[in-house]
Amino acid sequence: MTRQAVVASQFYPGDPAVLRQTLESLIPAVRDREEALAVVVPHAGYVYSGAVAGETYARVRIPETVVILGPNHHGHGEALALGTSDWSMPLGPVPVERHLAAAILQRSRVIVDDDIAHRYEHSLEVQVPFLQYLQEKLKIVPIVVSHVSFDICQEAALDLAAAIREFSGPVLIVASTDMTHYESRASAGSKDRLALERILAMDPHGLYETVIGNRISMCGIIPTTITLLAAMELGARQAELVRYTDSGEVSGDTTQVVGYAGLIIR
Repeated sequence: MTRQAVVASQFYPGDPAVLRQTLESLIPAVRDREEALAVVVPHAGYVYSGAVAGETYARVRIPETVVILGPNHHGHGEALALGTSDWSMPLGPVPVERHLAAAILQRSRVIVDDDIAHRYEHSLEVQVPFLQYLQEKLKIVPIVVSHVSFDICQEAALDLAAAIREFSGPVLIVASTDMTHYESRASAGSKDRLALERILAMDPHGLYETVIGNRISMCGIIPTTITLLAAMELGARQAELVRYTDSGEVSGDTTQVVGYAGLIIR
């Protein structure tokens, strides 16, 4: 079985030539890319959040192996679902990194083999063209994540970090998330600042509690929490905000915006 691109020509161009041109326009030229353990990037349509994602990816060196965690918008499948099917994308096939995927599944009690959760999910798919554009030998470990407790986030993060530490090459972790959904720019910005402050403080438990306690509609809170925990376990000590914006910058409507943030964790 191969996982087909399900949001090509919706969230991003499905024509390979047009997609390459689009990515070229969204990813600025950066002379010296840096090593990073993880990034946090948005997953809306490229017209809205592609510039934030492009600026963030442009800053880091993309290794051949990338673990992508994104929220489950459809409710299908397991809570922590690792897909093992290779992907077919407009820019070409993307294989799953079998050795790392197997190591995670063998080690973990909470991350399980499940392709069903991936079938219609866009939050991981929209990241892949950026990664392919910057790394032609890309292999991925895709994990779709539903809402789980902080204790489960910790367990999943420790499993990921242990498997990555034992892996033979460098690995980047990508957390796919949008920020506040469909509130005014003032409200969204205020709420999102609270969440971003916790990421920048390298405080995953505070992030989890802040988002839940303030009812911040950050769809990828669980992927971001797991990513931050895993990166810290692997030695990360600093986070940097590359850019924060919202959909109103493109649409002109600031009464109902979605927030977008790009961060580097190193």
